[in-house]
Amino acid sequence: QVELVESGGGLVNTGDSLRLHCTASGRFGSTYTMGWFRQAPGKKREFVAGISRNGENINYAESVKGRFIISRDKGENTVHMQMNSLRPEDTARYYCEIPCADSRCLPTYWGLGTLVTVSS
Repeated sequence: QVELVESGGGLVNTGDSLRLHCTASGRFGSTYTMGWFRQAPGKKREFVAGISRNGENINYAESVKGRFIISRDKGENTVHMQMNSLRPEDTARYYCEIPCADSRCLPTYWGLGTLVTVSS
């Protein structure tokens, strides 16, 4: 059984920052690649960012490059995402998913998500 729990979402104003967190628990033989997706009401699920097992390879969606920073705790299945300069179009439920290092990933596990709302 694998469980992912996201946290850190909230209601903020345009230009504000938030930091999301995700911890995966369960029986792991090793660390996973980890990623963030998001889905806004009425829109398709969208890849946001992904990070390799050692944290050295990182990928971002074009829409968040330069504003979001994904990171992970070394040797752990814990991932964070610093979201800066938030925009109303960033409003969505954000999901942590594994394994996932880039937009081509096919995750096996995901959490219930954390809601981010950016007011204009």
